[in-house]
Amino acid sequence: MNALRLGGPVLAGVVLTAVYTFLISGADAITKMFAASYAAPQLFALSGAVVAGLSLLMNRRGATPRTMRTKCPRAMALRVAATIFGAMAFFYAFRLLPFAEVFLFIAMIPLFTALLSGPVLGEAVRPQAWAALMLGFVGLLCLFPGGFATVTMGHLVALAAVSLGTVSMMASRYIGVRDDNLLPQVFYPNFGLMLASLAVLPFVYQSMPAADFGWALVYGTVLFFARWVLVAAFKAMPAYVITPLMNLQFVWMVVLGAAVFGEVTSGFVYLGAAVVITAGVWLIRDQAVAMHGVRPIRLLRKERIYPAE
Repeated sequence: MNALRLGGPVLAGVVLTAVYTFLISGADAITKMFAASYAAPQLFALSGAVVAGLSLLMNRRGATPRTMRTKCPRAMALRVAATIFGAMAFFYAFRLLPFAEVFLFIAMIPLFTALLSGPVLGEAVRPQAWAALMLGFVGLLCLFPGGFATVTMGHLVALAAVSLGTVSMMASRYIGVRDDNLLPQVFYPNFGLMLASLAVLPFVYQSMPAADFGWALVYGTVLFFARWVLVAAFKAMPAYVITPLMNLQFVWMVVLGAAVFGEVTSGFVYLGAAVVITAGVWLIRDQAVAMHGVRPIRLLRKERIYPAE
């Protein structure tokens, strides 16, 4: 058997992650549009309701509809909280920073995930994977406009958003290997986001024209499918492989940034994106080798963080 052949879970994880990056980039473009005129709860109250409603609808399809119960209630609660605060932080990061800079912070998620995947998820990270992650960090240095010397409130908000996003993804991976039904992971975070937004909405509401209302509905629909696909991707491959592949978002965001927001991307951004994507391909190759008989990795050791879930 060819150890480098992409088959089964590896190919599924790659395809699902590529689809996710396309969908989430479109959703984030709508977020940036809304951030210029509205407060975060005005978008998330509606989009959260749309995503939660679609989750319930999809869950009832088929001959034997399943419940929204989860085997990991505490992990799910952690995911809900991290999603709520992370979504708010990303919303304001888009308001305070150019599009490309926000996604430079998003590209830090693989590094954070790699640091946590061992002690939290029990995933054995191979030395080759660590080397690829360090290469990705070199790419980040190329991508960051203006260097790290100038730190603004926008950068701090984006860093907080990435930290919360990492927690949410780690919880998703933990739940995904224990729950067969993917939809609760989509339903509960967005239902919680809707409730939190509704509680604040009376204090920040502004009248919204029909066109913006329509964009909010589109945002919720796209976000539902994006998050559903991402949960499926985390079931297919380990977190430290999936998250670097998410840097494909840079490709979509360069296009959207230029076409929608008139942003000009420097040569350093393209160089950094090439380095980060190279690191992701390296991780795919390493995972393919491991899954086809060369030092097979152990995806999960004994559960450590939520006993007796």
